[in-house]
Amino acid sequence: MAKKKGNRVQVILECTEHKKSGLPGTSRYVTTKNKKNTPERLELRKYNPILRRHTIHKEIK
Repeated sequence: MAKKKGNRVQVILECTEHKKSGLPGTSRYVTTKNKKNTPERLELRKYNPILRRHTIHKEIK
């Protein structure tokens, strides 16, 4: 039997600075969050391998 995850949902984080730079490609990460504890959109600093530095990644729908 599969375990139920409850309020956990899978979200995609996309780099905001990469979109502005105009370079080809995208930097995206997949993670999970608890909808009950964080109903707003998630925003984390993650590594962007194309820009070769840590940038802000925001949750996309």
